[in-house]
Amino acid sequence: MNEDIRIHTWPCSYYLDTEKRWVSGRLSLTPVAVKFTADKTGELLVHFHLSSISEIKKESSNLIFSSLTLLEKNTKHWFSSLQPSRNVVFNILEHFWREQLLSQHGAEAQAASLEMTKGKELTGLLAGSQQRLEDTAKVLQYQGEQFDNIVKGLNKIESDMDVADRLLTELESPSWWPFSSKLWKSPLETKPKETATISNSKNQAEVLLRIPVIITHRTDASVKPGKLTLLVSGLEISDCNSQVIHRFELKDVDDIKVHTPYEISVRQRFIGKPDISYQLLSAKMPNAIPILEMQFSKKIQFLEDALGFVSTRKSPQADLGSSIWQAATGLIESVAQPRPSSGEEGGSSKQVQIQKQEQVSESETQEMRQILRKLKSLALETETELERHDETLDTITSSVDRATWTIDKQNRRIKKLT
Repeated sequence: MNEDIRIHTWPCSYYLDTEKRWVSGRLSLTPVAVKFTADKTGELLVHFHLSSISEIKKESSNLIFSSLTLLEKNTKHWFSSLQPSRNVVFNILEHFWREQLLSQHGAEAQAASLEMTKGKELTGLLAGSQQRLEDTAKVLQYQGEQFDNIVKGLNKIESDMDVADRLLTELESPSWWPFSSKLWKSPLETKPKETATISNSKNQAEVLLRIPVIITHRTDASVKPGKLTLLVSGLEISDCNSQVIHRFELKDVDDIKVHTPYEISVRQRFIGKPDISYQLLSAKMPNAIPILEMQFSKKIQFLEDALGFVSTRKSPQADLGSSIWQAATGLIESVAQPRPSSGEEGGSSKQVQIQKQEQVSESETQEMRQILRKLKSLALETETELERHDETLDTITSSVDRATWTIDKQNRRIKKLT
């Protein structure tokens, strides 16, 4: 992510130790750093990396004023008069600081990836695409279950319409008519009630992704840490103790706004009462946005500060198609057409190093074959599921048309009786 993205900015005061005075300004948080800029001079007084922080604490300055301290390389930075409150700033800073520390191993892996071979690079891309396709298959499976439930409901409506038709026929026959169906009609067959199926509840609650978040509900003062769980059937927001705060089903979500690559808001609208809205901030949000885009393609909106994220994201799960095939094309070209050695001194050693990086080991080849087989299987299953969806939608359309015609007909018969 771009280091210049500002996740949050808070008005506050900073204790300038060299001059023994407090300076008013703004504390800014980026994905990897903390900054403080003075209001009057516009001078950048503080700028250090999140990973260099060894401690974040709530303290009191002069035994009275509540402050927030950041210990960075044996230097303690004091911030006071934090708005909207010290707790809000503390929760957000601690969240991003913790996630930055947890990703240190990832940073080391990223540094090592500079020497990554083409085989490892392609394997990583294929593994990312496999995960994305598996998530898509789960969502399609859940949608198929919803279509099946709709078909069952329409079948129940049709059977109820048959019962109503027989009852209307009895009412339309005169009571004195000797051949009335009341005299010879056998008792109606009672159909067993459909029991609610709970076998699919496990599939409906299947987790696609779970990330730590900072939750804001209604006011900026009600900021608290929690978790966001992406399910095939919707979203679930819970607190630190895994107690569910609110669950959004897919049909409940009216809009999702992506404010920045790290902050989104989810809203459910109501008529006559306040909307339910949650603002979620997380260092792991870039991993969740592609899944939200897939589940809520017509309801998600990228605001101005997040538009750059759509066009420039480079993670394997953010732009699978182009990145995979570009890497594959580069690998094929490098294997099929090795670069000619340069005539300059040292060119041969550089060429050997490049060829080493472009070599694909036997184990990497086997792993890529397995992933490609899995991708092919998933693609075929997805195609079959989509074809089944098309057939089910045709069935639903014809059933709805038939039910509408039957209801109109029986409404006319009821009007004649009344």
